[in-house]
Amino acid sequence: MISTALSVNLGGSIDVFRCTRTSWSISRASLNLPGVSLSRQKFSSTSLSKKSDVVLLQNKLQTRLTPLTPVELDSLRVLEWHKLCDCVAAFAGTIYGKVLLKDLLFKLNVSYEESLALQSETNAAVEMLKFGVGGMDFSTLDVVEVESAIDSASRGSIVNGHEAMALVNLLRFSSSLQVCIKAAIKEDIEWYRRFMPLSDLINEMVINQDFVKFVLQVVDEDGNVKDSASSDLRRSRNQVRLLERKLHELMDTLLRNEMNGASSREMINIDGRWCIKGNINQPTSFQGLLLSLGSGADSYLEPISAIPLNDDLAQAKALVVKAEQEVLSKISEKMRHGLDGIRSLLESIILLDAITARAKYSLAFGGTCPDLFCMESKGDCSESFPQDGISGTSSSYSYGREWTIHLLEAYHPLLLHQHQESIKNAKKDVNEAAGELRRRRFQSEKITSQENLDDLLRSLKSRVTELEAAHPIPVDFLVYKETKVLVITGPNTGGKTISLKTIGLASLMAKAGLYVLASEPARIPWFDSVLADIGDEQSLTQSLSTFSGHLKQIHGILMRLTNNSLVLLDEVGAGTNPLEGAALAMALLESLAESAQLTLATTHHGELKTLKYSNNKFENACVEFDEANLKPTYKILWGVPGRSNAINIAERLGLPHSILNCARELYGTASAEINKVIIDMEKYKQDFQRGVQDSQHSLVLSKELYDKLVEVNHKITELCLIQRQRKIQEISEYAAGARSILHDKLRRFRVSAAQLSHDSRVADLGKNRTQPTQPSSMQLANVEEMRKPEVGKMVHVPALGKRVKVVNVDVSKEEIIVQTHSMKLRLRFCDVKAA
Repeated sequence: MISTALSVNLGGSIDVFRCTRTSWSISRASLNLPGVSLSRQKFSSTSLSKKSDVVLLQNKLQTRLTPLTPVELDSLRVLEWHKLCDCVAAFAGTIYGKVLLKDLLFKLNVSYEESLALQSETNAAVEMLKFGVGGMDFSTLDVVEVESAIDSASRGSIVNGHEAMALVNLLRFSSSLQVCIKAAIKEDIEWYRRFMPLSDLINEMVINQDFVKFVLQVVDEDGNVKDSASSDLRRSRNQVRLLERKLHELMDTLLRNEMNGASSREMINIDGRWCIKGNINQPTSFQGLLLSLGSGADSYLEPISAIPLNDDLAQAKALVVKAEQEVLSKISEKMRHGLDGIRSLLESIILLDAITARAKYSLAFGGTCPDLFCMESKGDCSESFPQDGISGTSSSYSYGREWTIHLLEAYHPLLLHQHQESIKNAKKDVNEAAGELRRRRFQSEKITSQENLDDLLRSLKSRVTELEAAHPIPVDFLVYKETKVLVITGPNTGGKTISLKTIGLASLMAKAGLYVLASEPARIPWFDSVLADIGDEQSLTQSLSTFSGHLKQIHGILMRLTNNSLVLLDEVGAGTNPLEGAALAMALLESLAESAQLTLATTHHGELKTLKYSNNKFENACVEFDEANLKPTYKILWGVPGRSNAINIAERLGLPHSILNCARELYGTASAEINKVIIDMEKYKQDFQRGVQDSQHSLVLSKELYDKLVEVNHKITELCLIQRQRKIQEISEYAAGARSILHDKLRRFRVSAAQLSHDSRVADLGKNRTQPTQPSSMQLANVEEMRKPEVGKMVHVPALGKRVKVVNVDVSKEEIIVQTHSMKLRLRFCDVKAA
């Protein structure tokens, strides 16, 4: 296995790091940065320290093993892709992350599947940033020191304390990432899928915690070896401190004993030896050795009495260095045992830094993850986007369409970046002026200067307001699936060229794993190449006119063209005879309609507007123009050809009416009629758009009303169910009460019937026996009453001589259970009396 590595020299020699831990093959290369020399080298995975095939790349656009063709380089140049790459790379935290990110962004020969993998990585990083995964600030890492430590350890040298701590910080940073990822996954397993493939990359990092623990025991945060690292080091440092204290005391004594000009002498260290600095012409009260002569009449004397102490100090310092080297040697030895793991960890962190920078850029500028599809795949172009929320000049055109490109409110990334930087700088000026004003007020400076500063502060604040109001105007791109060539017409300075660059950069961004700066949903095809002819291609060195320069670039485009290419042509057919230029442009566009995936062309040739009516692969669009103010609005009108406004603009700029009238006559009645037709078409289109917007507004209101009605109906249904359940519950309670009453009545009836039957039997038996003594009427009443005791009533128990409460009645056994205090008794009816 051969992996590619990157070598970086920052004024010295720093070894290489490999970048192989990606979901696709990375062709390592280099970019030139100020003060940084970058080279591409190949290493065997079994012998990573062996360098070979060193190639220094001078051109920072040549960043791939397969170099870009000249026409591709020119296309990237005119689209200013390198400037966008610089903007994105600024979000990387490490120097190696910036270099790797630029290299990946310029690796534009990736396949469709690789582009999807890049977008997947960016999506995962965006999810991690939104979730709040800690430790995503890579700027805290010193990867140069880590690389230096790897280089030292691989060569058998001893790492220093700063390198060791840089490596420890890298390990702790990686460990923090792992902890955060694992905590998120433990909270919800769904986060594992949303963080893929970065979750696997982070969890696979091997972190040597024992190495971290050992280094922290012997090295402090500043990279200095601790006194506690070894007993020899502590003893030697104590000796150094003792000797330095003695030397300071000796020097202080000598300086105090100086009688003449003592104030002009001072103690100083020269090459590790303490001496006294003074004037060479000034006598001293002590003997010493002249170490050196300084500037002017200065001299550096080492007192004789200080020589033994300086010698001992030098020996003690040498022992300190030896003891420190022994400690650092142990660190180096431990590091060598896990060198491959450290290299792999550094690669992962640098790759993660580059991926996170893409995500940070996409979030900072409000990007949208594009629906990237390949036109060669079946069914990819058949999707129709929902039209809710689509407004503006594109509303009517977008209704019911199916798109290959669907970008609403798309911004040119460099214009948006420039706008934000301007606001940032203006606010910085405001803060500085406000700070200066507060300082002057605090120091009570002249009122006049404060008033001037107040005026400046108001002016700067006004500037900030103006910049915030002058926000770049987004453009809607809606390309129908059958369209192969889009012809954009309209006046100069109307935004045609910016529109071409915007769609070109959006295509490159989507392909390179960046979000596009547009509103959701965003749909764009994957193009194998973006080929552009934009701007003045005049070359004096090659004796090429503007027209010849354009033809040369177009020829290169035709040679590089495939059926998956995006072609951008600015002012096609310009720079030569209008008739010949228009004919050449028509032939070129008809050819591109058959051979390219999509072509966007701007032109002033009216003949190109008619291609739509003879070939359904063509479509017209124009930049909108404000007729009242004779100013462009920088918006695109779809399906409508533009018209020339040169004469009207000339009139507004004050050209004489005689010239203007003559121009209108020369322009001809037919052209005027065509322009009138175009005006009517634009008017009808705008009226239609307003009607569609009103209809959409009414539809939105109707939908809101419908949603409210559905919500009210749902609430009414819920209320009816609640009322029904409440009524059912009440009826059930009443029924239960009625059943209880009926059961009680039935029980009483049965008891009464049983009693009557019993009395009848007793009466029959009495007739056959001797009549007993008749009880009194009161006794009979008491017995009759006791035959019908009730639960909860109080009865009198003669045997106890007290009243008790009936808690249970057993009529069949003529027994009751009564309770007195905490005791229950079972008694017969005859044992109790009415209370």
